[in-house]
Amino acid sequence: MNKLVEIRRQEHFCRERALHDSERKTFWLAEAEIWEQRALDEIAFHFRECNFEEPARSLNA
Repeated sequence: MNKLVEIRRQEHFCRERALHDSERKTFWLAEAEIWEQRALDEIAFHFRECNFEEPARSLNA
């Protein structure tokens, strides 16, 4: 989950930059979108990992 926290930090940083850098606002918002997608990918990966492990545990019990 530390990885997700860092990804969200980067997303937040880009959104903050977009607020303060009007000349490159579009660039920073695009970067934020990339980081947001990475966060969603990380969540999906974690979700799949947890769901994949659960049936294996119940078979061994």
